[in-house]
Amino acid sequence: MSLLPPLMLYYAGTHYGDTFMTGFAEREWRFITTILFLAELLTFFIMGWVIHAVVNGVDQLSISYKNAYLLATLAPLPLWISALALWVPSLFFNMIVVLAALGVSCSLIYQGLQALCTRNELDVATISATYTIMSAGILGWGVLLAVVWAY
Repeated sequence: MSLLPPLMLYYAGTHYGDTFMTGFAEREWRFITTILFLAELLTFFIMGWVIHAVVNGVDQLSISYKNAYLLATLAPLPLWISALALWVPSLFFNMIVVLAALGVSCSLIYQGLQALCTRNELDVATISATYTIMSAGILGWGVLLAVVWAY
């Protein structure tokens, strides 16, 4: 699944050109998508560690490395699937789809923490951990986007 965003970005970059966005056609898409894929793999390992560290840093919550990496595997799935929106050469449409996927990803992290840490609904510790994890995730996502646009 993590190959989907780089492949779709390569497709969009090589087929849409400047109709998608000004300056979009002039980029080195092979290099950018390779770096994006490697950064996604690195982000997975970092997010698993972040989930484990944040959750175990709270007295009321506990999670194993196995479950932390399970959550790190499941949480980005909506974002990866949102790359299919690149079939449509509309920047606005793609932005809406990605923001919706980001919301679903946040929900997956919250629901996953509740299930894996066996917590009750509306638990402040779980909400706080989710907020911290998503902040780190959005920061990582911003770095990935910066990598794409820097080259």
